[in-house]
Parts: sequence; structure tokens; C-alpha cells
Amino acid sequence: MPEHRQIAYTDELLADGSVHRRYTDGRQEWRTRDQQGVVSWRDDGGFSGTDEPLGTKLVKRTYGNGTVVYGREAGFGRTLWSDGRLTVNRSSFGGRLGGILAAVAGGALLTGLVMPPSSLTAMEEEELRRQATAQSSDYSGSGGEYGGWDGDVGDDGDDFG
Repeated sequence: MPEHRQIAYTDELLADGSVHRRYTDGRQEWRTRDQQGVVSWRDDGGFSGTDEPLGTKLVKRTYGNGTVVYGREAGFGRTLWSDGRLTVNRSSFGGRLGGILAAVAGGALLTGLVMPPSSLTAMEEEELRRQATAQSSDYSGSGGEYGGWDGDVGDDGDDFG
């Protein structure tokens, strides 16, 4: 299994409903979600883009310059990205326990991760969107697969790592 660069983060829900994300490598991101579930983000390094759910576990990250990477959500607040990053949400558990679980998620649980695709065709993406829409119409719970911010940033959903 290839090596992955693990980066943990914590989320803070802001008064306007957006999220301020702090990564352990020093980066910061500000995130907002639209009605369709697409997250727009910008960071303190001048980068921006969108994170779009594709199906139940895949995420398409499109940078402002058009570069695309895919992520696969792996539970426990972990997302493995096609560029080799593994992001781990420490907000889900907080404090000391969050740090311990982030270390475990990056170590012992790493073997269970499945790499996301390195690319998808437009037709494949559209099929995944269709499946997600069909599944979400069958699902009546709040928050859904993608961590619904609805005031609960610390749930298991990681909002597209």
C-alpha cells in the first residue's frame, strides 16, 4: 500500500453558518455549503475551489485553476485523496481523544482504506450524482452522508476532508 501524507484538521462552526477549518500543517480554510451540498472553500494561501459529493463516499475537489482530485470518505472522519493525502477530522471527537483517534486512524486503520479513482469521465460523474440524488430521496434523516453542518460540526461526517 502506498504511503499517505496524513493531515489532521479541526472545524469551527461560525455564526454565519460557514465553517473555519484549521489544518495541523498550518493552513486555514473557510467553507460554505450551498443547497445542493456543494462546498465552496478558500484558504489563507490564496487557493479556492469546490468540494462536490459524488455518490455516497466519493468527493470531487475542483481547484480554482481547474485541477481536480477525488477523495474517498472512509469513516471515522477520514478522507483519502487521489493525490496521496489522508485528512483526518479531529473535531469529531475533540481534545485528547481526538488526537489519539487521529493517530490510530492514520496508523492501524490505514490498511482498510481504498484509494479513490484518479480520474472519472463526465458520464461516470453524472451517474454517481444521479445515484446520490436517488439515494438521498430515499433517506429522510438530517445531515446525510456528508456531515451536515446543521450546528453539528463534530459529528462523524467530515465535510469532504
